[in-house]
Amino acid sequence: MKILLIRLRLIGDVVFTTPLPKALKRAWPGTTISYLVEEAAAPVVATNPFIDELIVIRRARGVERVIDDIRLAGRLRSARYDLVIDLHGGPRSSWLTLATGAPRRVGYTIKGRSWMYTTTVARPRELRARHSVVNQWDLLEAIEGWPGGPADPERNAVDMPLDPAIDAAIAHRLRDAGVTEAHTLIVAHVSAGNPFRRWPEPAFTELLVSLVQTDPARRIVISSGPSDRDAANRIVAAARAALGPAAGGIVDFGDFGLAELRALVGRSRLFVGGDTGPLHIAATTATPVVGLYGPTLPARSAPWRDPAIPTVSLEVAGLPCRPCEQRVCAPGDFRCLTTLRPQDVVSAAEQALRWRA
Repeated sequence: MKILLIRLRLIGDVVFTTPLPKALKRAWPGTTISYLVEEAAAPVVATNPFIDELIVIRRARGVERVIDDIRLAGRLRSARYDLVIDLHGGPRSSWLTLATGAPRRVGYTIKGRSWMYTTTVARPRELRARHSVVNQWDLLEAIEGWPGGPADPERNAVDMPLDPAIDAAIAHRLRDAGVTEAHTLIVAHVSAGNPFRRWPEPAFTELLVSLVQTDPARRIVISSGPSDRDAANRIVAAARAALGPAAGGIVDFGDFGLAELRALVGRSRLFVGGDTGPLHIAATTATPVVGLYGPTLPARSAPWRDPAIPTVSLEVAGLPCRPCEQRVCAPGDFRCLTTLRPQDVVSAAEQALRWRA
């Protein structure tokens, strides 16, 4: 059987699809699995051993996208897939699902597009406290004759296999930065794709300073998205100024991509960051994670992995405006993050660092 999975973006959402190829191979041995994804998130699945063919497309706009998609439609149709599963549910992915001409096409019930599928699964519009992996598992269970079991983070954890060459390169960069085996390596991701998920800069500064002051052997690598590089630089500068002689505990590691981040976190004792793509990359490792949740719910997007690995999800409970659609902050002050106290994050981080100490 030939199966095509479609999940175009975003990084965290693509991470949440990684348990599915393994489950499909386990359910139907001998199945060939292709995966269609846009360029930005492609590194997440580039080394997945259960994906036989990775189809990477650019995110063009206007006429260029129309031309790209027409060409891609011809390629997908000629592949003659037996089953296509649209894990994305957007206009582009649903049209491409239809364009394959596959006899079985599974997707969510979406107004105006459900007719493009042969089997649909209800997906309520409201934000539910139900994990994204479980929501996607609904699509597998809708396949006629599905012999697999339910979604289980222990058996079907998210996965991003380590690239040995990139891991070796990261080891070399760490040595060049003065980080040795004697140090306790921590990764802190200090940015987010939108203001609704950004913990305040002074709060991150306080966290970094506390972690280094508690143990001078700690070395913290700061991670951020390109659009937040200036904010990351301000956090680094403020933390180093506060640390004085211990400023070397904050490591300037430069830029790195998703595969490099995966290798870096895998060598670390702790990852701290908001509910963004890098947190979910971190979840594919055996490294403890402290996640900071503002408008989103841990029940929906906490790391999906072996529960034996420490995973602490911090949120401000009791706010009537949570969760939200992240379009407008109703109170206007982003209180779901601004009231998340640094001392609580420090406490959670110290607790996670004691694991296998």
